[in-house]
Parts: sequence; structure tokens; C-alpha cells
Amino acid sequence: MLKYYSADWIFPVSMPPIKNGVVSVNEAGEIQEVLSEQQAQQLFLAIKRYKGAIVPGFINTHCHLELSHMLGEIPERTGLVAFVQIVIKSRSADPEEIQLAMHHADQQMLDNGIVAVGDISNQLISKKIKQQSKIYYHTFVEALSFNPDRATATMAFARDIKDQFSPLPASVVPHAPYSVSPELFGLINAVAEEEHAFISIHNQETPDENEFFEQKSGKFLELYQFLGLDLAFFKPSGKTALQTWLPYIKKQKTLLVHNTVSSKEDVAFAKQHPADLYWCLCPQANVYIENALPDVDLFISEGLKITLGTDSLASNHQLNILAEMKTLQSLKGLEFKKLLEWATLNGADFLGLSHQFGSIEVGKSPGLNLIQLSAGFKIESDQVIKLV
Repeated sequence: MLKYYSADWIFPVSMPPIKNGVVSVNEAGEIQEVLSEQQAQQLFLAIKRYKGAIVPGFINTHCHLELSHMLGEIPERTGLVAFVQIVIKSRSADPEEIQLAMHHADQQMLDNGIVAVGDISNQLISKKIKQQSKIYYHTFVEALSFNPDRATATMAFARDIKDQFSPLPASVVPHAPYSVSPELFGLINAVAEEEHAFISIHNQETPDENEFFEQKSGKFLELYQFLGLDLAFFKPSGKTALQTWLPYIKKQKTLLVHNTVSSKEDVAFAKQHPADLYWCLCPQANVYIENALPDVDLFISEGLKITLGTDSLASNHQLNILAEMKTLQSLKGLEFKKLLEWATLNGADFLGLSHQFGSIEVGKSPGLNLIQLSAGFKIESDQVIKLV
């Protein structure tokens, strides 16, 4: 039996918005028809129309489910170096507390209309939640070791965790430029090539990150002192973080996350690289940690493939992609249709899910969300009603 959904606007994403359009869905959630108002009238369908706009389910390309128990524990605007130190000190907790927090976070994302997540993991504790969830998860198992002597052991440990996530999809990825040695980058890239896997990496979250690679100075020296790591082996490249690490990745599909201080020169450098690059924005986390946003206008003008993420509840008050869109629209004045593409189709494309998610098209099962827009397609609130 088919169910019919109509609203003031239908945003299929893959085609222009349809005023007073109608979407029919079968019991499995698969789109059967996308109709204009006139087409629906010709079929004499009696359909309730919702006030608002119907959009596809959202894709969260960057989350840390493991850190959900840290909601409200870290002060805002500490800067990244202080933030990382607090996470390291505070991430351990009672296993039941961690499981309960992850369960609540998963349910929150489901209620907020999120249908797929690229999730960062350092251990196996989130597997049960992901197996039971109605959300699709791809797990990025982070490898972290800036000491080149630890590269082989670190990679073996990460690959073991990745294998234990089976049959759930997972891949081994670098954490960040400042926590992965060239030797470890090489091992990660080799496995990614072998397994045709895609990569995610935290990129250029703070000016201190660039300063460290350019001059071996700044606050990152405090972080390594905190970690007890002797940096005698490290020689600054004289280049920004992105221009230092990107050559270690070859042709893999790669998600650059945050990009808070990525410059025009960095973007130009990246566009010359053969890797298939996507740029993930997590605006609420950027404001929470650094009180700064990336140069979104630059990314748009350069035609970059942009996705959206929430980061973790350690650096955000909620896991809600519509709230991320609203933040960008409010602070950067971006048009809704572009934000929606980032939040749906681009994310699905990066995660290899565009056959199922990302747009309202016949044959797909993207989920349907009802949201409220004012004149000019301005997002009125971050409240989502999940219809399908």
C-alpha cells in the first residue's frame, strides 16, 4: 500500500523544488512517484498537505559517537590544543554510562532525520549500538601515532579494530596531520588502495596547526609535552599542514574535516592533487572550540564538494544537521538549496550511498523529513519531523 506525502514545497535535491508537490512511498520506504500538484490532481488523490518543506534524510559525514558521554563537560572556546587535552583526560568513564550516552545520541540523530553517519572510532565500544541502529554507519577507525617508530604497531592495532567491526562497513583512517607520521600515512594509504577504501582526516582546525608544520612552534608544542613525546625527530616542512600531509595520500576518496583555516593557497594546492577530495564543515563545533568558521565563500567559489557533520557531543550541544545548516545560513547568508545539497546528496555520494540516500528519486529510500522555511527559503527552526 502506498502512502502519499505533500507539503508547500518538495525539495528532491536532484531537481528543482516542486511547489505543492506529492511523493508516494511504499511500505519499505522506497520512493514510487514524485508528482507535481497538477499531476496529483489528475489522479484524484485526496492527500493531506503539510505546512513546510519535505526534504530527503540528512547525511552526517563526521561524528564521534564514542564521546557522547562528554556532553557539557568541556568549556566552550578553549582552542583546539586545550580541547584535545581535556578529551584525553576525560574520555574514560563507566562503560554503562558510555553505552547509554551513545544510545541516546543515536536516537537523537534518528529523531533529527539523519539516515547515515560517518563515525570516528578509536575502539570497538560503539559496534553494538551501530548494529542495532536504524541509521547506516560507516566507521572510520583512527590510527594515531606521530612517532615514526610506532607506525607498524599502530596500524596493526587499528586494522584489528576495523576487522572486528565486520560485518559493518569500516576503514582505517589518519586522525590528523599532527598525530600521524609520514610512515603511518604510507601504511594507511597502502591499505586504502588495497581495499578501495575511503579516508577521513581532521584538517586545519586551528592556526596553531599550520604554525607547527611551518615553523615547529606554537601551542602544539604544549600538546606534545603533555603527551610526553620527544619531537627531536620532527623537522618542520615550511609548508601549511594541508600542503605537508596531502601528498602522502594518493588517489583515494578523502574527506577533509573542519578546514577552519584552509586558505586560498591551500585550496589551489589541493585541487592539483589526484585524490577525490570532499570538504566537511562542522560549523557548530568550530564555533564551540575555536569561535571561528571556515572561509565558506572561498570553498563555494572554488567549486569544492562540501558535506556537513556535527562532530561530537564533546564539542556540540546537539547532533542535528539541520542546526548546522541554520548556523551557516545565519552567519554566512548561504542559500538553502546549496546547504541542502551539502547535507544530503554530497554526503551520500562521499559515503558511496547515492544509490539509496541523498535525493528524493524513484527507486531510492532516502527518508523524508518535514522542516519549516520562511520566505526566501530561510530555515525557521532546527526542529525536524521525520515522516519516513
